[in-house]
Amino acid sequence: MIRLVDTTLRDGSHALRHRYTPEQAAAIAGGLDQCGVSLIEISHGDGLGGSSYTYGFSEYDAFDLIKAASDAAPRTDIAVLLLPGIGTIEDLEKARDCGARAVRVATHVTEADVSAQHIAAAKKMGLRAVGFLMMCHMAEPERIAEEAAKMESYGADYINLADSAGYMLPEDVAERVNAVRSAVKIPVGFHAHNNLGLAIANSLAAVQAGAEYLDGTLRGLGAGAGNAQIEVLAAVLKRIGYETGSDFYRLMDIAETLVTPLTQRPQVIDNGSLMLGYAGVYSSFLLHVYNAAEKYGLDPRDILEELGRRKMVGGQEDMIIDVAWQLKQKTS
Repeated sequence: MIRLVDTTLRDGSHALRHRYTPEQAAAIAGGLDQCGVSLIEISHGDGLGGSSYTYGFSEYDAFDLIKAASDAAPRTDIAVLLLPGIGTIEDLEKARDCGARAVRVATHVTEADVSAQHIAAAKKMGLRAVGFLMMCHMAEPERIAEEAAKMESYGADYINLADSAGYMLPEDVAERVNAVRSAVKIPVGFHAHNNLGLAIANSLAAVQAGAEYLDGTLRGLGAGAGNAQIEVLAAVLKRIGYETGSDFYRLMDIAETLVTPLTQRPQVIDNGSLMLGYAGVYSSFLLHVYNAAEKYGLDPRDILEELGRRKMVGGQEDMIIDVAWQLKQKTS
């Protein structure tokens, strides 16, 4: 059984500049509730507490969105994303009170230790807790396995590996999933980005290596070139013979009727998205890079290549302006 996790209302928030309304959250969550997905993740694109000058302000309070989604999806657990240092335990308590039943505690791939307090707190609150390791291309499989084992020891219910830059090839994914499965007794999941056009292929590689959870979004909506398109995942897995418990006709229908009308730009692999994958840069940097490139009259590809060279990671969005300014001085 492969369990599909929908992150349209969280990762998809990046593509909409965090402008979901409570009505849209309710409609999408209500539709997904009829589709048999395992979790519906909702929050600011950068998780609880992400609405800020650094990450971009949400048009509506995240807790109003969580409550709207929870009220509309009585059968499916609502999950939130929390990055320690951005979101707090107090934020998590409020999310629980608004109807959240799970949290995905996300850290950089080599920094699982910062999740201990938040995972433990989530379990005390009666929430499902997922250890979410980001930017998995930046560590070798053996190191990732060690970090996953830490999250398991803190109480995580499963480990999710994220190709946050859309940088990995299928063999990279398989090596990392295999390593983590050998190191932990809890299930393993995978979160793909499509910056090199490999989100579906990488998701299949994860499944074939033993992953039990797969993330996706309706219409592939997400940071950079987006995520694995969940209705495509459901169809491909069904064709191969994997059971997901999901209704991919319904997934297609709500993608067509509810998500397509919201999109502000085509979710395609444009030059900037391609450079994210090529350079190994965090996918949610893209819109910030476009803004910096416009401000300083630069090619966004040059900024992305420099960010990749410096190995910038999630949480360092403030460095984008610094890098752009330094590149501008070199060309002036």
